[in-house]
Amino acid sequence: MSEKQGLIPHLVVNGAAKAIEFYTTGLGAVEVCRVPADDGRLMHAALQIGDATLFLCDDFPEYCGGVSRAPKGPSPVTLHLNVPNCDAAIARAAAAGATVTMPAADMFWGDRYAKVTDPFGHEWSFSHPLTPEQKAAAEKEWATSGCG
Repeated sequence: MSEKQGLIPHLVVNGAAKAIEFYTTGLGAVEVCRVPADDGRLMHAALQIGDATLFLCDDFPEYCGGVSRAPKGPSPVTLHLNVPNCDAAIARAAAAGATVTMPAADMFWGDRYAKVTDPFGHEWSFSHPLTPEQKAAAEKEWATSGCG
């Protein structure tokens, strides 16, 4: 692992090995390492998604009382990815088993934005910037929708 500083989300998952399969297929993650426990659960794993690192492990209720509520959810946390193409990212995640909770749309703040819930109960959002013309159209639509 690198010595760079920064925030690294650490997910507790019921089924970490299956989650790694989803994150590599659905989000384009690259597995950096995995540390299995004697019983096959994962004590630790690290993934690289774009420039970001994500840690995850299986839930070990016998040691720490159990912290994963997934997939019962809903999760109070959304993990966000800036991507080159929001529509392609949402399609890839959905094809891998995510549930689209907010289809891609042009937003008044200047992004094309969408959300999914992964099969493990974690919420992900995706966005890419709009062109100035697309942003102006999205702002106009929002202002005339009764929300602005």
